[in-house]
Amino acid sequence: MTEKQQGEMRVALIQGDIQLGDPEANHKHMQTLLERAVEQYPDLGLAVLPEMWNTGYALTQIHELADLDGQKSREWLSAFAQKHQISIVGGSIAEKRDGQIYNTMYAYDREGKQVTRYDKLHLFRLMDEEKYLQPGAEPEIFELQNGLTAGASICYDIRFPELARTLALNGAKALIVPAEWPNPRLHHWRTLLTARAIENQMYVIACNRVGKGGETEFFGHSLIIDPWGEIVAEGGEGEEIVTGIIRPSLVDEVRGRIPVFEDRRPGVYFGGK
Repeated sequence: MTEKQQGEMRVALIQGDIQLGDPEANHKHMQTLLERAVEQYPDLGLAVLPEMWNTGYALTQIHELADLDGQKSREWLSAFAQKHQISIVGGSIAEKRDGQIYNTMYAYDREGKQVTRYDKLHLFRLMDEEKYLQPGAEPEIFELQNGLTAGASICYDIRFPELARTLALNGAKALIVPAEWPNPRLHHWRTLLTARAIENQMYVIACNRVGKGGETEFFGHSLIIDPWGEIVAEGGEGEEIVTGIIRPSLVDEVRGRIPVFEDRRPGVYFGGK
């Protein structure tokens, strides 16, 4: 029985380096890594890029560097998805829209159709995001192939369990997390991602960058975690394509075994939530 018949899907996390403030070089590099992924894994179903891959955190120059309306990134991601018949979560990009800058995720299905646009909800003060970027306004859930309903989350968002729970309650079977998660907080990264998987009984698919941006170092360790909290795949600290197989139907099995969502008591929580 083939993976497709079993409802399984191969996921590739494009754990790449990012050149600070050089969108052209970053675009070419991500293209190279994506082409390598589809060549190495003919059964690839979903590819995920890291956060802010087009510019890195060159925030003082971001108005000049950001992709206007995401046009270049959107056209490229859509064409690549359609050509290779894979779904792509395009990490996130610095996007200029209506004169403001957003940290924005776009996702495309295997026909190249855009299935979501998500602006990062929680801005990270330790990297000055709130000084240069606008926060998003609402959560996003989107559909990919093989029965995978996914929720969007970007880096710092994983410190807010309310967001992941909201996505799970509204049907998400996976949380997809592009990130630029820096040293030295590897323990936080692993622990928070595992907690989001276990408490929501969902897959967590998290792609972190590597390399150095200014004075900040990034450690990779991209992760695919199943609904039991078991690690399916984990990257090292260098540039690589991290890959693993997921089975969306496992989410229903786990939720059936331990009925967390049925046993919730929203009426007795503060605020009734």
